[in-house]
Amino acid sequence: QVQLVESGGGVVQAGGSLRLSCAASGSIFRITAMGWYRQAPGKQRELVANIISDGSINYADSVKGRFTIFRDDAKNTKDLQMNSLKPEDTAVYYCYADTSLARYWGRGTQVTVSS
Repeated sequence: QVQLVESGGGVVQAGGSLRLSCAASGSIFRITAMGWYRQAPGKQRELVANIISDGSINYADSVKGRFTIFRDDAKNTKDLQMNSLKPEDTAVYYCYADTSLARYWGRGTQVTVSS
């Protein structure tokens, strides 16, 4: 079992930055991938970024060059640094983690970008 807790959401102006964090606990040794999805009202859930245990990193085309996913060793979290934010980035952002048997989800954190 894996438990996930997100933090760092909030309200920012267009062009600003936010840093989201995802802390995992439980059977951490079983995690094979971690990343972030987001869902805006009336939209399908979409993958934003993830890190796979083989070292590969993936980004949605809409965030390439603006968002960076990385491990924060000081906090023992997976973080998402979001720069040059746009109103269309407004959504609930969900952390996820995969094991060989299941996908686990955090409860989500709201990101709102005003114009």
